[in-house]
Amino acid sequence: MKRVGVIGGGQLAWMMADAAQKLGVELVVQTPSEHDPAVSIAKETVFAPVDDASATEILAQKCDVITFENEFVNLQALSVLAQQGVCFRPSLEALAPLLDKYHQRCYLRDLGLPVPQFFALDEVENLQLQIEYVGFPVVLKARRHGYDGQGTFIIQDFATLEQKLSDESITKPLNQSFFLLEEFVPFERELAVIAARSLEGEIVTYPVVETQQEQQVCRRVIAPADITPNQVAEIQAIAHTLLNSLQVVGIFGIELFLGANGKVMVNEIAPRTHNSGHFSIDACETSQFEQHLRAVCGLPLGNPALQCAGAVMVNLLGYENSHSDYQSHRQQIAEIPQAHLHWYGKIESRPGRKLGHVTVLLDNKNRESASAIAHTIESIWYPS
Repeated sequence: MKRVGVIGGGQLAWMMADAAQKLGVELVVQTPSEHDPAVSIAKETVFAPVDDASATEILAQKCDVITFENEFVNLQALSVLAQQGVCFRPSLEALAPLLDKYHQRCYLRDLGLPVPQFFALDEVENLQLQIEYVGFPVVLKARRHGYDGQGTFIIQDFATLEQKLSDESITKPLNQSFFLLEEFVPFERELAVIAARSLEGEIVTYPVVETQQEQQVCRRVIAPADITPNQVAEIQAIAHTLLNSLQVVGIFGIELFLGANGKVMVNEIAPRTHNSGHFSIDACETSQFEQHLRAVCGLPLGNPALQCAGAVMVNLLGYENSHSDYQSHRQQIAEIPQAHLHWYGKIESRPGRKLGHVTVLLDNKNRESASAIAHTIESIWYPS
């Protein structure tokens, strides 16, 4: 029986449990708190922050291969373990150009992939000139550790930018060199694709999905996205170029913009399972979590195809500070036909926190009916 170490113990690691059981894999998790979701499903747990490389050394002694649930790791410290023969999948070399969003942008650009215009925020004397070139609004992004909209700000004018950069609650303990600025893309829709690459270099891609964000947090995912076959082919080609260039082993989530002109642009890369792929647990022959474990364990990749006409996934986000388990809300949502509710077992709710998700399988690809179902779920979940 293969043992897979997972750095991170949140819901993404927790959702690997069913796939691990199916494949005869044991999960060993490194995570800081006994209340983290994956602790309940792990064969063993190493209680430590995810960037604690000495804890990862202990983790390595308990498993055959190590993978990642999040990217908040210290690559420099982990590289010492890699030199000692610890097997990381994806490799540290594959992660290296991606963890800093400025480096990620540079890597994508140098591969010839379409990205927004961008620059690092460390040439302050040229700042006004650079912004005039891009034009307002601009997007200010933390180069590390931003997710679910954290560390991302849409800036309308120079005064607001200066105000943000002087706000210590935002910049501390960072400094200006830890931000990048990029052009605001007036997209028509946001898209995403999950792609996996095996040890042998085989690549499979899941159906391209539409993601709908509110306050830069994903609220809904509609699968498949209503786009042209040419756009699907272009997005699949982007996935192949990226994964082959990085020699990835495992699953990647690729977020994209679709412009009003039909042009596709890459937004961000997540080197792990991704929120936009949660629909695959219930809607696809092989879930993203099983696919990831197949890849990192050196098994053949599974079929990523939809087993239904379509699906809509809705994130159940916290909207208050509480310790409720929202039993009555969950019961009402679970009664929706073809609904599959996944509750992460977190003991504390706070605004914007991902507490669970629900996927509803659809008998058609109609975007309007998917939106109507999403609205029904949200009217049950959120207070009016």
